[in-house]
This record gives sequence, C-alpha cells and structure tokens, in this order.
Amino acid sequence: MLGGISTNIGVESTARAGYELYTLVLAEDAMSCAAAEHHHASVNYIFPRLGLVRQSEDVIKALAN
Repeated sequence: MLGGISTNIGVESTARAGYELYTLVLAEDAMSCAAAEHHHASVNYIFPRLGLVRQSEDVIKALAN
C-alpha cells in the first residue's frame, strides 16, 4: 500500500519502481501534492495503470476480512 507526500513525484516514482515487483494498492486519500491538478493527474491517469487506487478506509476494511 502506498501513500505519501508529493503524489506526482515521490509516490509516483515509488509506484513505478514497485510495479515491476509488487501488486500495488495506492491509497488516494493518504497522499497529497502542492497542486491539486498534479495529484488528480497521477491518481486518474498513471496510478490505475500501476495498481489499484482505493481510499484508506476501504483498504483497512479489506485487511480486516
């Protein structure tokens, strides 16, 4: 599960590297960016190609099952 600061730089770089090794879950509400449009571009166009984009609450519920 990934989250973090600078959605379009730090999180996206980590996701691109991790994609080759792991099944990724990207917690959209657990990351942020200085520019909302950069955050949305990564979440809507890049991340769906690298893994599953979900909300933290949904990830926590899935782990509890």
